[in-house]
Amino acid sequence: MRLTVFSDYNLRLLIYLGARPDGLSTIADIAAAYDISKNHLMKVAQQLGAQGYIETVRGKGGGLRLKRPPSEISIGVLLRRTESETALVECFDEAAARCRIEPACVMRGALRRAQEAFFKTLDRYTLTDLLRPRAQLAPILFRRAGARGRAAKTG
Repeated sequence: MRLTVFSDYNLRLLIYLGARPDGLSTIADIAAAYDISKNHLMKVAQQLGAQGYIETVRGKGGGLRLKRPPSEISIGVLLRRTESETALVECFDEAAARCRIEPACVMRGALRRAQEAFFKTLDRYTLTDLLRPRAQLAPILFRRAGARGRAAKTG
């Protein structure tokens, strides 16, 4: 299974905010730290805000911060939300399914069980777990803008 870029960016944004618990962070700071698109990150931030994961502070000196403690952010729940419209195989999407062997296919059930096992494994992790190497994350993510480079990329 491969996560969408949208899911990847959700995780990255939460990791950044969780690694910097004091103060606010801007989309520009986060995008620069990961060398990713500000436009895509804004869409991610908007959805995370609507789902209650982060809060935004508008105006001069504004930015983003976690709305929930990292221990309350389940990675499995988050990824189920961001991957909900991504069918692992065509037959998972009833509207698009055109497989001729679907009525007799055993693979569909096996893939559903495998996908659920994937999410159940991720249910055991919270954002706190992803932040455990904070001492290593901070120097990578919070370098001065001029010192950032290819080493700041993750994922």
